[in-house]
Formats: sequence, structure tokens, C-alpha cells
Amino acid sequence: MPERDPSQLDLFTGAPSPTPPRVRRRGHEAPIGPAEQPEEVRALGEQLPPGLFLGTSSWTFPGWEGKGLVYDRKATPARLSREGLAAYAQHPVLRTVGVDRTFYAPVSAPTFAEYAAQVPAGFRFLVKAHEACTLARWPVHQRYGDLRGQLNERFLDAAYARDLVVAPFVEGLGEKAGPLVFQLPPQDPQDLGGVGPFVERLHAFFSALPRGPLYAVELRNESLLTEALAQALAEVGVCPVLAAWKNMPPVERQAVRMRALQAPALVVRWMLPPHLDYEEARRRYFPFDKLVEEDVRTREAVARASVAALRASKPVFVTLNNKAEGSAPLSAVLLARSVMLRIRNNGTVDS
Repeated sequence: MPERDPSQLDLFTGAPSPTPPRVRRRGHEAPIGPAEQPEEVRALGEQLPPGLFLGTSSWTFPGWEGKGLVYDRKATPARLSREGLAAYAQHPVLRTVGVDRTFYAPVSAPTFAEYAAQVPAGFRFLVKAHEACTLARWPVHQRYGDLRGQLNERFLDAAYARDLVVAPFVEGLGEKAGPLVFQLPPQDPQDLGGVGPFVERLHAFFSALPRGPLYAVELRNESLLTEALAQALAEVGVCPVLAAWKNMPPVERQAVRMRALQAPALVVRWMLPPHLDYEEARRRYFPFDKLVEEDVRTREAVARASVAALRASKPVFVTLNNKAEGSAPLSAVLLARSVMLRIRNNGTVDS
């Protein structure tokens, strides 16, 4: 599990973390700039349809330094967290990025506004909702303290989500807000009340949230991907997230089962190859500066779904993890090429 950001307040207080202070660079430190890109990558970025938002799950990886990657110099994760986003957003293909820190504690509207100020108008953020909204029972992990193993009273609490998650997301990001993803980690369906009651409760939760934001749900239990859930999400206009993750069906099957192409947008999170868990993938692929094991099947499935959604005039948001193939920015370029090849072979996509 990723380490918790030390700048965040305790995730059980319910208070958003403060805006991190601006850190002044030392006089000898040159600003982080974008890496030099091959001409073909620059041209590829210019050709991408405006409704296609490809990106990575974060922007803080030191291994992304050098030609064809993201940054023009080496920097620590902490410095990239503070200063790297503006350079990241200049990559020709990367038009979105995941904000994962929000899963571990809410952040304030000024923090989101600070992010938004660093990226161009056409950029969008994919933000994960605080885990207090999506955990029925707190995991048995030391970071949860006395709450370990206890039922979570804030699970699918619409008032909490509205005030601590949705409001700062909307206020801070404005037009640069992309999907707000409610990720439900793998958990005992009985803690959810059973599959049927869970679907009803999820429907009521989204029905009570403010209209306007693009909401999405990511499930990590295959048993929850039911026709009833697909119907419930369709009724409230919520996107199912296609999660490329070890214990989930292939994304093409998820797309059919959850009616993903009928949703307001296509949202995909490509995280792991089908045969590896998180820690094994990290060991194999670190420092994430090259492709190690290409997953062509998943790439082509995501490309097919993306083109189908674009043809239906729906936006497409795809974030890629380093643990998918070895280097998320390089995976994004290959996915962009696959999408454009399909568009060229089958006619143009309206902008």
C-alpha cells in the first residue's frame, strides 16, 4: 500500500488537509522542465481527438527523467510532487493525471486550485474520493489505529461525501475537473450488506450527491459486477470504471457487463498485468523508465473501447500505472498510437 502523504491530517478527523506551503527552490536549482520528445510523439499529440484524455496515475516518479519520458532532469519524489505537474502537463500525449492522495485524506479546494493553475485549459484531473466513502469496514492495518477492523460509519454517507469530497473538488478544479472516482477496494460482500442491498444503497448514495460532476465507480470484487448494478449506475448517470487489475475480468468483458459504452464517459484505470500483484510488478519494473512486459491484449481492448466511445461523442479518460507494463508514460504513447491507427483505418472521429 502506498505510503501516506505526511502533509495530510489524520484521515479520521474529517477535516481536509491544508494547502501545502509553497516551497522555494534553492538558488542553484533550475526549474523542472519537460523532457525532449521525438518528433513523432509531438505529432501524435497534435492529432489526438480533444475528447481523449490519456495520462498516468501520478506525476511523482524520478525514473521519468530523460528524452522521450516526462522530465528534463532528475528530482526527488517530494520535489516532483511540488513542482513537476507543470512540466508533466507539457507532454504531448498526457492530458490527464490521477490524484491518489485524496484516497487517504480529503484535500482542500485551495489545494485543488493550485493543481489546476499549473496545467493548460484542456487538461483534466481524475480524482479518487476519500476511502472513508468506500470502505464498509476499516482494514486491519496499523495505519488505521483503533479503527482497525471496525465497521465504518461513513461508508456511502452522502453528506460526508458532499461536504468533504465533492465540494472542494468542484470549487478547486472548476472546468479542469474530470472523473471523481469512488474506488471500492476488495472487501467482504457481507460487510456491504449483500449484493442486492449494496446496489440499492449505492443508488441512493449517488442520487443524494450534487448534480454536475462526472462521478465514476471502480469495483474490485467481480461478484459485484451484476446487471442490477449496471442498471443502477445507468439510472443515476454514474460511469463504471474499467479496472485492469489482477483479480478482475478483462476490460472488454467488464465493458459489456457494466454497459460502459452507454455511460456519460468511458473511464479506464489500467493498473496491473493479469499475472502479477502490485509488489511483484513494482520489483520487476522499477525505476519505471522503460517498458518491460507489453500487455498488447489489454492495450488493444482499451483502444477499441476508446474509439467506440469517441465515435459516440463521449469523452474518454484513461490513466495508466507504471505497474501495467513498466513505464506509464511510454504505455500512454503506445495506447495513443493504437487509438489513432484505429481511427485512421476506420474513418475520422468528430472533434
